[in-house]
Amino acid sequence: MATAETIPAWIALFLGLYSLAAGVGELRNPGMWQKMTDDFARNGAVVFLTGIMCIGFGGAIYLASPWQQGDWLSILISLVGGVMIAEGAVLIAMGDRLIGVWKRFLGANTGIWAGLSCLIGAGLIFAALSRLQMI
Repeated sequence: MATAETIPAWIALFLGLYSLAAGVGELRNPGMWQKMTDDFARNGAVVFLTGIMCIGFGGAIYLASPWQQGDWLSILISLVGGVMIAEGAVLIAMGDRLIGVWKRFLGANTGIWAGLSCLIGAGLIFAALSRLQMI
């Protein structure tokens, strides 16, 4: 069972697994993110529901992570939750513009972004396992 001290580490572990899997998926199947973004942009209901999910999960992460402890992992996880809340609100309010920015940002460099996603995922997993091992 997670305690207040381990909650940020558990969240970091799961976010790291997500980030690593997403990066490996794109490296294994180049162009997957581009296709997924195109499909996502065509369906307003999916954009709206994704916004609701981002707000819900971001809020849960923000509220569950005790950032008042002052350690860097708790603060980082709380910031991730806050960014997810903001992303969800922007998706609901103006998803078409956010998706347009994302498509330009992603461009043809998906391999670079996928590699970065893998590195971030591995870093989060390492930080989480280091923290969980100490407690």
